[in-house]
Amino acid sequence: MDRFEQCAVPAVPGGPAADVGTVIARMRAYRARWPPQDGVAVFNQVYLAVTEAVGGRIADGSFTDPQTVSVLDVRFAELYLTAVETEASGGRAPDCWRALFAYRRHPGVRPLQFALAGINAHIGHDLALAVVDTCRALGCAPEDLEDEFHRVGDLLVTLEEEIREDLMPGPDLLEIADPLTHLASTWSLERAREASWAAARVLWRLRGVPPLAEEFRTRMDAGVGLVGRLLLTPCR
Repeated sequence: MDRFEQCAVPAVPGGPAADVGTVIARMRAYRARWPPQDGVAVFNQVYLAVTEAVGGRIADGSFTDPQTVSVLDVRFAELYLTAVETEASGGRAPDCWRALFAYRRHPGVRPLQFALAGINAHIGHDLALAVVDTCRALGCAPEDLEDEFHRVGDLLVTLEEEIREDLMPGPDLLEIADPLTHLASTWSLERAREASWAAARVLWRLRGVPPLAEEFRTRMDAGVGLVGRLLLTPCR
């Protein structure tokens, strides 16, 4: 066990979320329980802001198909909530999340790194699974979700830009040789989103061959986990 790995922080109990409002309530409960400097709390705050924005746009009719967006958003969030609860109960969370849980209070990791590592895990691994789960729930194919997928993705890109601005250190620290500058520039949400969409289509094609689908998912999980560990390289 890494010496910086923390004892599990109690999760907020609850079964599958019924709607976006339930997801938001559970994330707010996490925020109330975790200290703000905790790495998972940093990501949770970012994800909470995204989910609140999506919920607001569902409510005001910004999405052409609000039901589909709601189902996708809830299925997507459940994968994060389940990872948190699995870790808290002493189970093994997916590889993509384990580095964030292990280094959540490492003194050498900066808030932006925690945020990007969480986004990497959630977009790089969980989003593809959520698309497939949504297709099964709604009886459609990934192509039927593409428009709403990209609308939500455009919102995520906008929010990521705000996150980088908020969590980047000030100009006195932001030197070209600063390792954080290098790390932050090596990861792209847009590229991660494109890869996740491609992975969802592959998983959908493999749904009739469960062993191959699981092997693909496992390898995807491992690859995203490797990127997460690199993003969490201590920078101070």
